[in-house]
This record gives sequence, structure tokens and C-alpha cells, in this order.
Amino acid sequence: MKLEFHPEALAEFESAADFYHSRQLGLGSRFLDSVDRCTSKIKADPQRFRKFDKEIRRALVAVFPYAILFFVRSDRIFILAVMHCSREPGYWKDRT
Repeated sequence: MKLEFHPEALAEFESAADFYHSRQLGLGSRFLDSVDRCTSKIKADPQRFRKFDKEIRRALVAVFPYAILFFVRSDRIFILAVMHCSREPGYWKDRT
């Protein structure tokens, strides 16, 4: 399946990576690797992740306090948010 990021999800993903890059040498790379592993699991079997809100599913990113919110349509996986788990719940809902 093909992954497609909502533009705002891509921006928040890049912003989080930049934040971790600025905090500690190598931490940004660890964040990118964790998100990459998570998206690989989503691509392999998106149905394994529980529904979070209607048709939206949530996959937790290992080690970091982030979740990837996504939904599946035919042969595509749409990532709506790369969400920090402790900030502004529901901010992404207007992206659906």
C-alpha cells in the first residue's frame, strides 16, 4: 500500500524531527527511525491497529510520545496526523 501524508501531518512530523535534532545529537535520527518503523508496520497490516475515532486508526511510535493517525482507502493509507500524545487532543479532526 502507498502512504500519503496530509500536508499538515508532514509539517508536524518535520517539526518534531527538527525539535529532536536540536535537543541532542542523534536524537532526531532516532525519532525518524521510530516513525519509519511505525509506518512500515502500518503499511504491512493497517488493520492491526485499533480504531481511534470512527474510521481513524492510531499507531503509537516507539520510545517517543507520538502517535500516527491514519485511515485506509482501497490501496492507500492516508496519514492525518503525527500527533504528540500530550497536546491538544482532537486538533486534527478538521483534516478528515
